Amino acid sequence: YLDQYVIGQHTAKKRLSVAVYNHYRRLENLEKVQKEEDEIEIQKSNLLLIGPTGTGKTLMAQSLAKFLNVPFVIADATTLTEAGYVGEDVENIVQKLYRAANNDVKKTIRGIIFVDEIDKLAKKGSGGSVSRDVSGEGVQQALLKIIEGTVANIQMKENKRLSTQQSVQIDTSHILFICGGSFEGLEKIIEQRTGKGTIGFDSENSVSEEQSDRTLADVTPEDLEKFGIIPEFIGRLPVIAVMEHLDQDQLVKILAEPKNALTKQYQKLFKEENITLSFTDDALQAIAAKAVSRKSGARGLRAIIEEVMLDIMYEAPSETDLVEVIIEEATIVDAQPPKTIYSNVSIPS
Repeated sequence: YLDQYVIGQHTAKKRLSVAVYNHYRRLENLEKVQKEEDEIEIQKSNLLLIGPTGTGKTLMAQSLAKFLNVPFVIADATTLTEAGYVGEDVENIVQKLYRAANNDVKKTIRGIIFVDEIDKLAKKGSGGSVSRDVSGEGVQQALLKIIEGTVANIQMKENKRLSTQQSVQIDTSHILFICGGSFEGLEKIIEQRTGKGTIGFDSENSVSEEQSDRTLADVTPEDLEKFGIIPEFIGRLPVIAVMEHLDQDQLVKILAEPKNALTKQYQKLFKEENITLSFTDDALQAIAAKAVSRKSGARGLRAIIEEVMLDIMYEAPSETDLVEVIIEEATIVDAQPPKTIYSNVSIPS
């Protein structure tokens, strides 16, 4: 199922699939334990996804939640603060999940919470910036309690005009947590431990990205601790999956192959105007090459397409006789207007 939405990342998909499958098997087992039919309680396996921006961390978690038909929320770790500070309280994440589950407690505890930018909560060393200790470690401690399993009190206002609040209690010990982050600089920590440094001056080309992927694949809990994640927090994320950099060929596949591929989305938009839109193979290669040079991964593909499609998307709805638009390599590389075909093409006299 994940292959229909996410290109590449075979190992990460395998780890995620196994962990999530076991998690829902665990929930079934839990009912037997509660009925005293079974005395072995299976521990929860939360996940940590490590990888550069635009490699599909959020998309994988989203796709899984859709497949399982469970409530799903994304939280940004950088907006979270400890209780007592101005900002978003950690318990707010559970509140969001409760809302996503249409205020149903049973559905909420079967949900998935994806916490992005988790690496930004790393404790800063004495030489690092202290701007984010409001407090990085404190938020890790607060998140730890929720991930480990606590009874969160969710305050729900019954009526916006009245100040009365209803409190709902949610046990978070059965909610699956997936944390994601790019962990920039983690490779250096792994290299120091393994003694495998990058050789030469190839930091700008794709070889260094392959090297980086190989290095990150060797990550251990000790490396994450050195990075600034507290040991107890790492202990609550036993499954670590590393996302790989996407190469140009994979980006071309991302543009055209998944069920909700970008090119299919734009084709649908144009179909609404009764216009056929197509992209030549060379155009797709050119878009992917641009994304590689910008180091933006799959996330940068939409921005590139938007840039080249702006004029034609602006003009197309008012051109009633326009029947076909073809995006060619020159449209991407040289900003040439796309090839257009009209229904009433007449030969000039």
